[in-house]
Amino acid sequence: MATASKTDDSAEASSPEYPERILGAPTRGRFFFGWYIVGAGSVIQFLVGALMNQAFGGYAAALTDHFGWSRGAISGAFSLSRVESGILGPLQGWMIDKFGPRAVMRFGLSMFAIGFILFSQTQNLLTFYAFFALMAVGASLGGFLSITVAVVGWFDRARSRALGISQLGFAAGGLVASGTILAITQVGWRETAFVSGILVAVIGLPLTTIMVRKPEEIGLHVDGMDEEQRAAARAADAEKGRVSTSTEVDFTAGQAMRTLSFWTISLGHSSALFVVGAVMVHLFLHLTESFGYSDAKAAFFIGLMTAFQIVGQVGGASLGDFISKRLIVIACMGMHAVGLLLVAHINAEWAVVAFCVLHGTAWGTRGPLMQAIRADYFGRSSFGTIMGFSSMIVMIGTTAGPFMAGVLYDKYGSYELAFTIIAFIAAAGSVFFMLSWRPKPPSLPRSMDTPLPDAYGGA
Repeated sequence: MATASKTDDSAEASSPEYPERILGAPTRGRFFFGWYIVGAGSVIQFLVGALMNQAFGGYAAALTDHFGWSRGAISGAFSLSRVESGILGPLQGWMIDKFGPRAVMRFGLSMFAIGFILFSQTQNLLTFYAFFALMAVGASLGGFLSITVAVVGWFDRARSRALGISQLGFAAGGLVASGTILAITQVGWRETAFVSGILVAVIGLPLTTIMVRKPEEIGLHVDGMDEEQRAAARAADAEKGRVSTSTEVDFTAGQAMRTLSFWTISLGHSSALFVVGAVMVHLFLHLTESFGYSDAKAAFFIGLMTAFQIVGQVGGASLGDFISKRLIVIACMGMHAVGLLLVAHINAEWAVVAFCVLHGTAWGTRGPLMQAIRADYFGRSSFGTIMGFSSMIVMIGTTAGPFMAGVLYDKYGSYELAFTIIAFIAAAGSVFFMLSWRPKPPSLPRSMDTPLPDAYGGA
């Protein structure tokens, strides 16, 4: 196993007293240190969601009014940031595996904070693209992928629940992003951006202190259990009929990429984000312009969708610790498809509510489980690099979904065809997850992925 000096940015993390020192209180025999990492990750993702990602529409409107730029010009920055994140993925994953999430997150959140402050001084389209790119890269380095790698390193039995809670911050950020948008309209977009940069520096940067890559680096154990305790837990699970679906096998990035499951999971993830990306950018416009709802009513439905996303992250994702993650994700893809068809073709409040329930719950449940499946299949050691290469495929859906919906709307004056096509893409994406069987360990002879039998259908 790699030493702490190679995997983290501070040699002091190798000290068994490190958790007590940074928290200012003893942790042994009390609360598992991994949950502090989950909490810190959730707060950081809250900042990213509330201050930038979920508030982008407010900045877009303000910039249009202030500079007279077109929607296409401003939306291009959002799409470009998704492309940058995908291209950055392999490098970021390697950096996390090499230096640890703490060092990468400190660097990223510093960029994020500085980017916000510079963005507040934007004078033309070129500087807007440059400063927004700095914010986007910083948010990527300091946010989702780095946090996910850290959480995966600390959990096995409760991995799905831990990932769901860590991503809860992003959804919660969506609920309060209206406050950021209100500040943009009432105080000013420049002032709001400047203060956002300060908040990232003051709140986000200190939280990186506890983002240790693996428990072994500070003398602790995965799930807070030593081998004897894990053996007892497995025996208790067997008595209750619960079969663990995780694995201790570790794939390298190259070994993972030679499996069919790496590609099917990545393509399925990309098809899911076709829906998510299109909905994030175009749902509000669809409800107000196509259905004629007021801004307040449309905002209510988006809030309802986000509330059910939280339900999925807390409740739905936790189911993946007990039953097949793969089968749950397949069901979620169907929920995406049905919900989008309803909101595309039926202009009725019940249909919009049904969409919010189906899409929100599926989004919240599916997101953490796709990361948990990768960790179950490929292990912890090279998880960052594996996720990084996967992100290059995943970004296709994030960028293509909003773009396709916008182009089809411009051509036909309606989102009906666009949402219908994207719904079928989601349904087709479920097939990729059907094919995502657990690969054989890399030390065994194999030809691509042969499904291994287990109690829950391979995941």
